[in-house]
Amino acid sequence: MISQWDSIADTADQVLTGQVSATELVQRSLSTIADKQEYNAVIATIAERANERAKEIDTRVAAGEEVGRLAGVPFVAKDNFLAFGAETTAASNILKGFDAPYQATAIERLEAEGAICVAKANLDAFAHGSSTENSDFMTTSNPHDKNKVPGGSSGGSAASVILDMAPFALGTDTGGSIRLPASFCGAVGYKPTYGLVSRSGVVAMASSTDVIGPLTRTVEDAAIVMDVIAGRDPLDSTTIDRDEVSYTSLPNNLAGQKIGIIKEYMTDGLEQAVRDRINESVEKLRTAGAELVEVSLPSIELALACYYIIMPAEVSSNLSRYDGQRYGFSHPEAATLDQSYNWSRSEGFGNEAKRRIMIGTYVLSSGYYDAYYNKAQKLRTRLIDEFNSAFSRVDFLLGPTAPTTAFDIGANIEDPLQMYLTDIMTVAANLVGIPGISIPAGQAGGMPVGLQLLAPQRKDRELLGLASETEKILV
Repeated sequence: MISQWDSIADTADQVLTGQVSATELVQRSLSTIADKQEYNAVIATIAERANERAKEIDTRVAAGEEVGRLAGVPFVAKDNFLAFGAETTAASNILKGFDAPYQATAIERLEAEGAICVAKANLDAFAHGSSTENSDFMTTSNPHDKNKVPGGSSGGSAASVILDMAPFALGTDTGGSIRLPASFCGAVGYKPTYGLVSRSGVVAMASSTDVIGPLTRTVEDAAIVMDVIAGRDPLDSTTIDRDEVSYTSLPNNLAGQKIGIIKEYMTDGLEQAVRDRINESVEKLRTAGAELVEVSLPSIELALACYYIIMPAEVSSNLSRYDGQRYGFSHPEAATLDQSYNWSRSEGFGNEAKRRIMIGTYVLSSGYYDAYYNKAQKLRTRLIDEFNSAFSRVDFLLGPTAPTTAFDIGANIEDPLQMYLTDIMTVAANLVGIPGISIPAGQAGGMPVGLQLLAPQRKDRELLGLASETEKILV
């Protein structure tokens, strides 16, 4: 799909040089959102605040004041980011009506550079899902086929970018929730090293694997967003130092790069048409001078089982704060405190949230902690060791982002296990905390295919450089 938007850098430059106003860009975004509302990509717009900010930026530009390198560029934030001007619900009934008292650090940093948040994107409630069908409000459709899912949980964010609602969107990636919808929708989805972007002001899912990143049309756009939002934040003690070199200053040489093809990702479970696109990408990389070798990560086949023990355990802890007492939905007919707890949570949480709470509480319970949770953490350590060993032999790793293209809406909603298997190629990166990116690698049956590239921890700039060069030869 051809975009109506220029690159982020060019769009901001047009505002700074007076070729277009920030007000015009905001109106373009809001108009597109209205015209394409049948895709259900957006939960709410932030029209009033966005227009006010646009007018302020236009006034400052006219006065010759410093505005920032994202001057007037509209963006969409996944609705688990706290933002002014609209409710923050995480697509769950239990948070319906919640107005954020402060904004997420990532949004604050983008706004400090002149970007304008125009809408909140749909997601699987509390980011629990791989298809955006678990939203309590609506199901988002894939931009390429309204009968198919956009992926999840950042499905609304990915769809909004490909539907041209804004030049970029923010998403969260706990087990693939940026990369999977990027693959299904044909976007670029970047998951940074754990801790590189502050999680302050983002509704927590699984705190040891949650990361924040951009969904864009190009790697160049992803890099400029990363350069704005990356770095330490006193409000998030898990944040790490950013690269001293700008994330927009990307290495540009494929020749001599040693890339490992993950053996376990290229097995019989991979849809043949997806395999063909990945193999074609591998051959193009070889032709460009990269060295491609097969790499085995034996424990990666257990990564999904490991993830679906550790993640629900953290979910059960993080969701305990939604009790109907402090904020969000509180059942109006409850006569006692116990009733208020029970009724508020029973009605406020959807089926998937309840499922994960129960699984998580079970694996943490007395008698099962050692049998499940402790073993999963040991396996996580083994995975870290295997990835470190692989990266001692190769510079990067490569594989498909997902085993299939986007599936039909409703196809897996009654089969949680089948839905969980959608994440089989993305969860490992979250468990070991490494950066990963999904870039478009052609189509299969008319639907996008994503190529996934992985790098060692803190090698985000290098990974973006590899992705940028790979993007050029795959076009």
